[in-house]
Amino acid sequence: MRLRALLDTDALGLKLLGGEQELDRAVRGVMTTDLRDPSRYLSGGELVLTGLAWRRDAADSEPFVRILVRAGVAALAAGEAELGDVPEDLVLACARHRLPLFAVNESVAFATVTEHVVRQVSGERAGDLAAVVDRHRRMMTSGPAGGGPDVVLDLLGSDLDLRAWLLSPAGRLIAGPKVGGPALPADLCVRLVAEHLAAARSGRRGPHRVELDGTTYSLFPVRGGTHRSGLGAAERAPQAAPDPREAVLSDWLLAVETDAGDWPEERLDLLHGVTQLIAVERDRRDAARTVRRRLAQEVLELVQTGAPPAEVAARLRVAAPVLLPGVGVAPHWQVVVARVEWEDRDGGLDREERADRAGREDRADRAERQTRDEREARNEGDGGRYGPGLVAQSLLEEILVDPLSTGPGPSDRIAVAHAGGEAIALVPLPAVAGGHEDARSGILASQSGALASQAGALASQSGILADALLAAVRDPLAAGLGEDGRLTLGVSAAVHSAEGLRGALEEARHARRVAAARPGSVCAAGHQELASHVLLLPFVPDDVRRAFTARLLDPLREYDRRHRAELIPTLEAFLDCDGSWTRCATRLHLHVNTLRYRVGRIEQLTGRDLSRLEDKLDFFLALRMS
Repeated sequence: MRLRALLDTDALGLKLLGGEQELDRAVRGVMTTDLRDPSRYLSGGELVLTGLAWRRDAADSEPFVRILVRAGVAALAAGEAELGDVPEDLVLACARHRLPLFAVNESVAFATVTEHVVRQVSGERAGDLAAVVDRHRRMMTSGPAGGGPDVVLDLLGSDLDLRAWLLSPAGRLIAGPKVGGPALPADLCVRLVAEHLAAARSGRRGPHRVELDGTTYSLFPVRGGTHRSGLGAAERAPQAAPDPREAVLSDWLLAVETDAGDWPEERLDLLHGVTQLIAVERDRRDAARTVRRRLAQEVLELVQTGAPPAEVAARLRVAAPVLLPGVGVAPHWQVVVARVEWEDRDGGLDREERADRAGREDRADRAERQTRDEREARNEGDGGRYGPGLVAQSLLEEILVDPLSTGPGPSDRIAVAHAGGEAIALVPLPAVAGGHEDARSGILASQSGALASQAGALASQSGILADALLAAVRDPLAAGLGEDGRLTLGVSAAVHSAEGLRGALEEARHARRVAAARPGSVCAAGHQELASHVLLLPFVPDDVRRAFTARLLDPLREYDRRHRAELIPTLEAFLDCDGSWTRCATRLHLHVNTLRYRVGRIEQLTGRDLSRLEDKLDFFLALRMS
């Protein structure tokens, strides 16, 4: 389509501010962004929609426009909701670079402009393909006839002979074709997402081509609209530009079983159009989460301000039927806390510094937390999903869904708030009367996603388990976090009433701090670890750890290196078998006398006695810290 066609549609609310001589430019697509440098996501010919959150002062306009011009975009459209009238410095910068500039009336949502452009571009470039896109759009509208993303992917298969799947950043299958071959295995979903996130973090432009198990896939990011143009005056507060690393973690993924590297532009445009239409559906789903998020936020504020248990209980009674409809008894509750952090914000922390910071978090200043809350609340009010707390909130809503469940529905039972840069999930667990454990597992499997027994995240009495939660999402999210990002999770025990909710929140936060003191980009800890030596080890300074382990284990390592005697594996097995000679010899496939010889050598080299509890404990801790 041509730019001038945009001015012929009054419903788009566009006003031309400059570039009248350039209105014959062709538009190939549309992109919504508030990144200071969106070039990695631009391929040329786009209408760029922006809410102007990247603009801090007048000097920012020139470099932003220069980046767009170098990328070959067709035009820029700026929303009037953030700053009112489009700033004069932006108008002048666009005029200097001959970049057409439109103003988008604050009453018009960017999604409206996006959908119109996608339909028009598809229609002019490929009439038969446009019919498919239009059918996609109609199928995704709400109402009895609507089918959502699943129907879109079915149409891709039936009309274009393309098998495609929609995946979450946690590696969960959201939608896929109902016909045309076997379902995508869960492990392959995880690998595809990991490949996509790693490629996106490297700065490569999509679609990304990968080959897994002999099959080629093209990976297209699905980005929801981060800003909405039609906002009230109360929502026009300035916000920080989103961190591109956080944007990567927030993307859905459309994986298409094909090699799109040699596709004509018309076919690529179609797929980009489909991702934009799916993004509109995602924004609709996020809007539907508002009630659950607000309930979680209200409960969290009551708990943190020390409200009377009766008041908290009243709010929980309102939340229970929303999260667990059809369950007649009051549920038990579990709290999960998550935080996303980036290394350059923390100065490149080593383990000792992480442990020190984790200890200081208990004494964090309330005013600073409130400031972050207010900033992220402004971002959320603007339809955004960026900012550390908001990204953690979005991720936690996906993490707490069983990776084996499909569709957007399972996440409808998760209520997640955010505060002070962290996300807090309020997870309902159906209360169980004696003899109904099977029914309980069934309810959890269908309602609570990550609580499903087949995913291993549910123990019969304890609810979510941190280890199972970590295993389900570690691989894909580690790829998205890269070398400089961290996601840490803490899980509380289940509580049975409002009185226990404050303790559960503190328990989950403390468990998350234990996880934060561990190495690795994705770490989790549960309430079980708060009553174990595991709680103490991460906070031992590095120099003390090194000295302690070296004193006990270095003589054994040196002996093993020279004689291949396997004293370290023998020591680990001996302690793991609680000092039982018979069981340890059986595990190591040794004669008991050989085992006695090895243990004697360990005692000789270290001067310790493995029949004494104190020495066993020292060896145990040294092995855990090494």
